[in-house]
Amino acid sequence: MDKKIDQIKKEIKCFHMKTYNDLEIFRIKFLGKKKGILTILFKELKEVSIQKRKIYGKIINELKKEVQNKIKIFYSKNEIHNNNEKILKFDPTIPGKSIEIGSRHPLSIIKNKIIDLFMKIGFTYVDGPEIEDDWHNFTALNIPIFHPSRDMQDTFFLCKNPDILLRTHTSSVQIRYMKKHSPPFRVLSIGKVYRNETISSRSNFMFHQAEGFYIDRKVSFSDLKQTIYYLINSLFGEAKIRFRPSYFPFTEPSAEVDIYCDSGWIEIMGCGMIDPQVLKNVNIDSELYSGFAFGLGIERLSLIIYQMKDIRIYFDNDIRFLKQFKSEF
Repeated sequence: MDKKIDQIKKEIKCFHMKTYNDLEIFRIKFLGKKKGILTILFKELKEVSIQKRKIYGKIINELKKEVQNKIKIFYSKNEIHNNNEKILKFDPTIPGKSIEIGSRHPLSIIKNKIIDLFMKIGFTYVDGPEIEDDWHNFTALNIPIFHPSRDMQDTFFLCKNPDILLRTHTSSVQIRYMKKHSPPFRVLSIGKVYRNETISSRSNFMFHQAEGFYIDRKVSFSDLKQTIYYLINSLFGEAKIRFRPSYFPFTEPSAEVDIYCDSGWIEIMGCGMIDPQVLKNVNIDSELYSGFAFGLGIERLSLIIYQMKDIRIYFDNDIRFLKQFKSEF
């Protein structure tokens, strides 16, 4: 009996547990109800004399406590809870729990697609403030204080003298960038713009506008047309496109761009060659450099691509609506 107890002591001391599996093997080996070493040892006490039975009984109980204590220490070190059923220790082999994070908003999908398309042809993506001053939003873009084109945009003014406002277009980013950089450059900017318009199925007081511009030596209208063809055909496939003469104070000549759909021709963007006066306003030599600019509304583009009829649905935050969209189209 003494030799057996000494051997058991050594086994308890030398048994190393690293995983939950090891823990179960250890517990069953020593405390198992039928074949546990200490369980069998307790049964063998019947064959020992009454005097030795008390001594050995005490020793076996101490061994049992030692086993239980070793199990508790393992629990503590490995943060095991809930009746031995769960080990919180990180195991990289266990598959992770998937978290439903929802779908991308259709406007974000279109925005990211446009950024990706223009970065492939050398454009740099930049951003700018939504709260602007009059000079960046109007005057530097060849729209002086009494110019009639200001009536084309009903503006949200935050304060007067100086005039601070919510930008009406992302063209203000064009001015800020040109002031700080020297040509040549190709720049794309996308962001929220604000106009005091009646909310309807086709318009909102806020929408997202993408604006791109390219300035270099000998940039021509044909460069602008090829860029527009590249954008539209990348988004719609082989589309029927037309350019219509139009008017913008910051471009000359200017054009509206339409594409042909089942319902007929739909206007999707405006564009033109940057007016020399705009270049002079940001100290760029208009005799040496020329450039083009274009702007389009992301909401209108998305309505066509996803064949939706009401622009207001973008801002309803309805999960059932958002779940329909994938990252690519």
